[in-house]
Amino acid sequence: MIKLTKKTPDVIQAELANRARTRRKELGYSQEELARRSGVSLGSLKRFEREHEISLASLIKLSIALDCREDFDALFARKRYGSIAEVIADAEDAG
Repeated sequence: MIKLTKKTPDVIQAELANRARTRRKELGYSQEELARRSGVSLGSLKRFEREHEISLASLIKLSIALDCREDFDALFARKRYGSIAEVIADAEDAG
């Protein structure tokens, strides 16, 4: 039997920081360049990449500078359905 586990906040933070670092490197930005482009202090950026801690406002600024703003558009936007009937009704309404 496979046991499914939910990710902890710490794991999610680490994954976000690692993906942001990977994206920064893909774009060829140094930490200094990303800090300048985003308006986030270099210290905050370094702390995010090292300790996975950052304010929401700074995370959004980094996502814009890394051309990932659309990722925030999907956050909390997915509708949850309780039954197939709700899915069908929603699809019919969207028509």
